[in-house]
Amino acid sequence: MSRNKNVVPEARAALDKFKMEAASEVGVNLKQGYNGDLTSKEAGSVGGQMVKNMIKSYEQNMK
Repeated sequence: MSRNKNVVPEARAALDKFKMEAASEVGVNLKQGYNGDLTSKEAGSVGGQMVKNMIKSYEQNMK
């Protein structure tokens, strides 16, 4: 079973754009497609930035 299935398949492009923006914010150079050459630290910083941005957005929408 693939773990990369989106609940809303049409959201894939938006999620990819969001990931690229988060990578840019933390200074990680992502490329389209395979990024297996990233260190765990780099990959974790991208994921962490994505979560940070999602929480910030959620908090702003609560107001």
